[in-house]
Amino acid sequence: MTSRILKNIVSLLSMFTMYSSASLYAQEADNQLSAGMVNPGYVEKPSWFKDSFLDIRDDISEATETGKRVLLYFYQDGCPYCERLVKENMSQKDIVDSLQNKFDVIAINMWGDREVVGLDGKETTEKNFAVANKIMFTPTLQFLDEQGKHVLRLNGYVPPHKFIVALDYVSLKKEKDGSFRDYMAKVNPSAGSGELHTNSSFIQAPYDLSARKSGKPLLVFFEQKNCPPCDELHEDVLKQQGSAELLKKFDVVLLDTWSKTPVITPQGKNTTAENWGKQLNLTYVPSMMFFDENGEEVFRTEGWLRTFHVQSSMEYVSGKAYLQEKEFQRFVEARASRLREQGIEVDLLK
Repeated sequence: MTSRILKNIVSLLSMFTMYSSASLYAQEADNQLSAGMVNPGYVEKPSWFKDSFLDIRDDISEATETGKRVLLYFYQDGCPYCERLVKENMSQKDIVDSLQNKFDVIAINMWGDREVVGLDGKETTEKNFAVANKIMFTPTLQFLDEQGKHVLRLNGYVPPHKFIVALDYVSLKKEKDGSFRDYMAKVNPSAGSGELHTNSSFIQAPYDLSARKSGKPLLVFFEQKNCPPCDELHEDVLKQQGSAELLKKFDVVLLDTWSKTPVITPQGKNTTAENWGKQLNLTYVPSMMFFDENGEEVFRTEGWLRTFHVQSSMEYVSGKAYLQEKEFQRFVEARASRLREQGIEVDLLK
């Protein structure tokens, strides 16, 4: 028996002592991977996470120099809640912007063997660092201040409407004013509807987007159920004056961006909603993907937009303005000027 195997056995026994059920779960995930199976809980972490050498002292110093704070993200492969955090929360633009602009996010594998230098200057491993920090769940998020003290700890998955409040609490240094619990109660954020906003006028399943005969361009909404910006898009923006008439100029379909729903793309390829979204390199929800009558992508929007820009997007494509004006922002400015000349008020945030 090789020393490597012995080392692995000792490591597993050690983990079993403190985290028996979690260790067995992780071991089973490793077995699946070694057998060539796909780990159902694995998810690739965003590229904008900090590529850290895991000297936490240096990380805090570097973050402080740029006006940021450190966020330690403890995870494990095979953790469905980690997958949900990355896919659901980190696909919403306000959350991503806050994380990128205000935090250095550092991923630490709960069972990992990479070397970590803690705040005490001592070398350890990821898994022992997790034990020292009493990590019992994944994901666990630890927010550190400029001295390395814990400002806030989130154990387990936190839905987007509460997660963004946690980011605000730490980035605005609200811990000086009181507890996170009190801050959360004061802000009282609203959750998403938990529903997809299907419409009887949209294309219905089975989704063969290559078989359209209307001659109209195609508008594909990529959304998810727990998504306040998606709710706002359908419950407000698309109900504003002028939106319905613009929608009529398109064949429209709404897809759950993380679903395994079968889709035949405008180019005739068999795939799923999730895989098509990946192939299109979608980053945020809601996304509006515009295709011409031949099934070629001509324009897209991603993330939170208000009425004027959503309507401008639909007009830009339905009127084929993109053929003459390649820069959408110039089209937007010209449209705003035209509307104002007609005596129509233009409010970019309405």
